[in-house]
Amino acid sequence: MGDILHSLPAVAALRASLPSAGIGWAVEERWSALLSTPAARLGPRGAEKPLVDNIHIVNTRAWRKSPFSPETWKAMRQSIGGMRAVGYDASLDIQGAMKSAMLGSFVRPRRKFGFAKPWESAAAIFYDQTVPASGTHIAEQNLSLAMALGAQGSAANPYPIPVDPLTEAWAERELKPGREFAILNPGAGWGSKCWPAEGFGEVARRLAASGIESVVNFGPGEESLASEVETSSQGAARKISGSLAELIALTRRASLFIGGDTGPLHLAVALNTPSVALFGPTDPARNGPYGGQATVLRSPQSLTSHKRTSHLDDGLAEISVEQVMTAASKVLGRNVG
Repeated sequence: MGDILHSLPAVAALRASLPSAGIGWAVEERWSALLSTPAARLGPRGAEKPLVDNIHIVNTRAWRKSPFSPETWKAMRQSIGGMRAVGYDASLDIQGAMKSAMLGSFVRPRRKFGFAKPWESAAAIFYDQTVPASGTHIAEQNLSLAMALGAQGSAANPYPIPVDPLTEAWAERELKPGREFAILNPGAGWGSKCWPAEGFGEVARRLAASGIESVVNFGPGEESLASEVETSSQGAARKISGSLAELIALTRRASLFIGGDTGPLHLAVALNTPSVALFGPTDPARNGPYGGQATVLRSPQSLTSHKRTSHLDDGLAEISVEQVMTAASKVLGRNVG
């Protein structure tokens, strides 16, 4: 999710600079709600598909699990054939991974753009035009790649995220009218990026004292972590999980988001939801909130590392509940907790 959200400003800049260009995006099904609603996927651009003309579903995660099955080969032929049928002039490998570079090559465009030093160095063999990354933040670097293809500066709206009428109506039915709520997101891709569950529980209790309810967002495999937060909150927070489209609708309505370096944080920033970002081993200058209303907390003890370790980062553990509440007050513009 984070990779896509940090790529949106680059593609939005391309759209703003080349308004009549046909733009397609190859995306896994589970993240497609960031680009289009299911109903609008095959239709023209609009509120439900604001950025790209074509959505190409490429479930590479499933393909890698069963690379030799007939179903995988059939799905690959359909996805790649659909992209080839469009007749793209260029491919832009923003992710810089082998799988994305290979897909761009399989489409057979006339030009294949990628970073001079991609995330996975072997990906460069699939490019015929390379671009040095420019900028500190990954979103800025992605924009520099798009500029090689014709983007001129940043777009007025760097995060054109679809509005799904069905999930918007669902959110209106589910939420109590006039009640403020915060989204707490204790999970992350690595254990070292997760602030302690009991800290989130105490934050929920203190927010409740200021009239702000808390919901605990969690994804697959994070059920026990969400339960820990719920239990430690002593009834001040309730766990909730749903589709990505539902998370988008909830985040649009939240008064506050608190979480670590993970996709839902970057979604909150993209939707301009006031956010407190808790960083440990990853560098917020490169991977932190880009735009939006966010305050970043990071201890000087935290050292930048991309090792996917499970133990809590020592610096992240040093961030106190008091610091989180002070940051929440700052982004909300009033004292809470």
